[in-house]
Amino acid sequence: MIIQSLDPRVTRARIDQEKEFQPLDQLDQFETYEVFHQKKRGQQHSHVGIVHAPNAELAMVFAKEQYSRRGQCVNLWVVRTRDVFITEYEDADIFETTPAKLHREAESYKVMDRIQAYKERQEA
Repeated sequence: MIIQSLDPRVTRARIDQEKEFQPLDQLDQFETYEVFHQKKRGQQHSHVGIVHAPNAELAMVFAKEQYSRRGQCVNLWVVRTRDVFITEYEDADIFETTPAKLHREAESYKVMDRIQAYKERQEA
């Protein structure tokens, strides 16, 4: 039977009430899940924290309660921490770029002097 809640979002999560959860061994912990939320539709998702839960469905419920209850939120992502792939600090050389391609960086363009000169010509 699916858990029926006064909160329609919990009901839509379709959590099986009769699904048996494996009990944890003594001093064992639930799995961690990374939580990302989106404040407005069309914006990027931002990492807001982690939750500990026995499965993904409950992690979503915990994330909703923890990270979207007070602030504005239109979408949540919950990802198992062990599924996040990371690079090692020793592999920093994979991020090195060719220094001759400065035209790709916005900081190399200095246009404020030209804009100021244009404004002065227009005033004169």
